[in-house]
Amino acid sequence: MTMVLSDVEAAVRRSWGADTCTPEFRERWSAENPARDQCGVTAMVVNDLFGGELMVGDVYLDGVRTDMHWWNRLAGGIEIDLTREQFEPAELVTEGAPVPRPPVRGARLRKEYEVLRGRVCAELGIPDEKEEPW
Repeated sequence: MTMVLSDVEAAVRRSWGADTCTPEFRERWSAENPARDQCGVTAMVVNDLFGGELMVGDVYLDGVRTDMHWWNRLAGGIEIDLTREQFEPAELVTEGAPVPRPPVRGARLRKEYEVLRGRVCAELGIPDEKEEPW
């Protein structure tokens, strides 16, 4: 089955919830900013579906590094960032660098990733058959 980015984006956006965001920030997640703290798991799911590279940049607020931000670079160099809108205008994201895909087994966000991946696959009507090792 050929994946269409607009279909995947819509499925991802419908699949976000407090239970798929970074746990330590779960209390600040809201439907008004559903992309907030979803970048790592979203980038991993997009990587599952399209391949390419994972990109990571630093987030700064008032000159202080406050977080990391994850997105994707597909074959041909096209960058896809489905969670960029999570940031306030004062939050600046640095230019990203490609990083190796971290293993999911034992990962801090494994549960959130698996929930998001399962929902996205269900939304797209495709089997969730990712085999270990992730």
